[in-house]
Amino acid sequence: MGFDLDMTLADTRAGIAAVYDELSSRLGVPIDSALVVTRLGPPLEQELAYWLPPEEIPAAADLYREIYQHVGVPSHVAMEGAHEAIESVRAGGGRVIVVTGKNERDATSTVRHLGLDVDEVAGSVFGAAKGTALARFGAAAYVGDHVADIAAARAGGAFSVTVATGPYSAGELREHGADVALGDLTEFATWFAGWRPHAELV
Repeated sequence: MGFDLDMTLADTRAGIAAVYDELSSRLGVPIDSALVVTRLGPPLEQELAYWLPPEEIPAAADLYREIYQHVGVPSHVAMEGAHEAIESVRAGGGRVIVVTGKNERDATSTVRHLGLDVDEVAGSVFGAAKGTALARFGAAAYVGDHVADIAAARAGGAFSVTVATGPYSAGELREHGADVALGDLTEFATWFAGWRPHAELV
């Protein structure tokens, strides 16, 4: 079973906002961190492009990641139902992979900070590019909060499960082709129990 990280397993809004606030202060560039955290999901460089000219983005991204370890990760909290969702997969004999647009170092640090029991973390991939990691792992389903996570599931040959804890409502996620749209991860274990024989999960 594959899971996205930001706003699926982890509520990273406060931490990411704090990182952007620090980045804004160091660069002397206004960045609306409250706006930033309403559209989490796409790569960091894509967000920075709203605030900085192209030639300044690589250095700003490096600085952001330097700040992230010390400011962002300690502020992250698990989404409600995250541990229970992973435990339900484990109880069914399955394995868990986290596939995220966040770079692998910070994604791994976040997973460890939150005590999430996962087998593997794949980072720095977004949308359909996540499909390679999902297919390599043999994920039967992929759980995410973004319409790009639906594309990820399709690219990886996985069932698309979505949660309306990110920028999209359950209805919008269904309209974009999700196989299942849950309100949040507290609904996952019940759904998972009736989905398919757990023996089929890698």
